[in-house]
Amino acid sequence: MSAPFEERSGVVPCATPWGQWYQTLEEVFIEVQVPPGTRAQDIQCGLQSRHVALAVGGREILKGKLFDSTIADEGTWTLEDRKMVRIVLTKTKRDAANCWTSLLESGYAADPWVQDQMQRKLTLERFQKENPGFDFSGAEISGNYTKGGPDFSNLEK
Repeated sequence: MSAPFEERSGVVPCATPWGQWYQTLEEVFIEVQVPPGTRAQDIQCGLQSRHVALAVGGREILKGKLFDSTIADEGTWTLEDRKMVRIVLTKTKRDAANCWTSLLESGYAADPWVQDQMQRKLTLERFQKENPGFDFSGAEISGNYTKGGPDFSNLEK
């Protein structure tokens, strides 16, 4: 079984009835499909550190308490091609150990396979960040990668 990994962008998406969400070490992305021709004034979006709400044309699409905290004043939303709303949230805790298992506390959880792939991706992203001269694009992770993989920070240099 192949992972739902998008090679070009390195994204491991979690499908939802309204679109998808995915994450990096630092951000959570929410992509919501809206009716073609939607205008910005048709969208009501509320972003707080632990809550998100999105309505299009008066119809509630997404609302609830986020899985973890975000930096409220760094959250943004855009309408792309008048058919998709992209919400970008900045995580408060920005490390590989903070892999969200769901978008909201009460929903849109990643299935175990997708969750595993998300954790692997965040661990690779962490290694890339710690070792900027190395190319990890073709790397495979096995073993202890949960909670961000092994901690090498206390090793002597």
